[in-house]
Amino acid sequence: MQEALDSRLHAESPGLHASVTPDGALEALSQAEIARLQDASRHGLNDLLRRCALAVLNTGSSDAPAVLAERYRSFDLRVAAEEYGIRLLLRNAPSSAFVDGTIIRGVQEHLFAVLRDLMYADALDAALTDSARITDVVFSMLRNARVMSTVEQPGLVVCWGGHSIPREEYEYSKQVGYELGLRGLDICTGCGPGAMKGPMKGATIAHAKQRCAIGRYVGITEPGIIAAEPPNPLVNRLVVMPDIEKRLEAFVRLGHGVIIFPGGVGTAEEMLYLIGTMLQPANEGAILPLVMTGPASSRYYFEQLHEFIGLTLGARAQSLYRIIIDDPRSVGQYLRRAVTEVRAQRAARNDSFSFNWRLRIPEVMQLPFVPTHETMRALRLHMDSPLHELAADLRRAFSGIVAGNVKPDGQRLVAERGPWEIRGEDRLLGALDDLLARFSAEGRMKTGSGAYVPCYRIVR
Repeated sequence: MQEALDSRLHAESPGLHASVTPDGALEALSQAEIARLQDASRHGLNDLLRRCALAVLNTGSSDAPAVLAERYRSFDLRVAAEEYGIRLLLRNAPSSAFVDGTIIRGVQEHLFAVLRDLMYADALDAALTDSARITDVVFSMLRNARVMSTVEQPGLVVCWGGHSIPREEYEYSKQVGYELGLRGLDICTGCGPGAMKGPMKGATIAHAKQRCAIGRYVGITEPGIIAAEPPNPLVNRLVVMPDIEKRLEAFVRLGHGVIIFPGGVGTAEEMLYLIGTMLQPANEGAILPLVMTGPASSRYYFEQLHEFIGLTLGARAQSLYRIIIDDPRSVGQYLRRAVTEVRAQRAARNDSFSFNWRLRIPEVMQLPFVPTHETMRALRLHMDSPLHELAADLRRAFSGIVAGNVKPDGQRLVAERGPWEIRGEDRLLGALDDLLARFSAEGRMKTGSGAYVPCYRIVR
């Protein structure tokens, strides 16, 4: 049982001192594993662990990461060894993570999930480039996080969408989650707020009505995102992948269907990753249903995306998804039927129901892309590229914009050296420029409370 916490308030900080033991991860460790955790937490991982832990402890806060960092600048944590495991010693931790001196159980689980995954990633070969080995790493991390169900009936729907969306779009995402939950489907999202929280919230009500005792609400994030988008409290299986590429691979191998709600550049990045994967010739005939959906007010948003995909990747790419506007029940019915088709194909191919091993993901989409002025300038955005390669580079362009908008390293580079330069074929750049301008005009490109200042410059 969790020991009582020292709840004395300290004048120099708004937080608490606490001692927290594992729940849901890292319950039993060898002495060698404990030593490695302590060593990593004291040295290279300490700052990253501190930032991610602070985000988890502030789940539900609407404050920007920079504001939280300043408010809790004296927050610290250490890994303490015990005979059979570890405990985290928290100093000046946010009091909102505790109830009557005891840490909220969901926060406790998320905290140790972060520690578990950061330690795992720290042990990886930084120069990992073999495609099969990368997929093995993705599988191992998902297995360690206990997110893969071994039940006969698959039914995990990945939901992508914006973290900062209008109330009407959020309520719609809840309605869709409700329809999915009524049909016995589980939810996987990027684990943050907005369209990542809405489907889970709707599904919890539906699962309760259907007397589903163990609904799965899987959240998949990565270290560069978690500080800006802490996991929402409904997530009961949290995974922190080492980088954005392994995060995206986890989504498409774990999911049995995908829904795209309205969002911004991050949502467009995810969409391009999936479309680029399905355009890979080796994946011809593979079934992974994709639905774009939103309320009537977001019809224009999906028309923009559909037009952009047609201009850049063509009719074949447009045929890979279905658009359903303002009809949550139809979305639920379609995904239920489509998941049944996924099950039949997996059974016919003798493939795993819980992890899509047969899907071929291009190596160019697996290798981590680190946005810098040089790598953004070097993107090959030309219409004569193979479709899956063009989709990969478009995805990287959006990834760079996400980094420049919200990730500390990207923001720092843009502040120091000016906006990224995006170069390529004029027709393609025109389509990209128009889409980004529309996102900005609709308030889907945000970096804070003020007007959006682009972190990129289109160079034709």
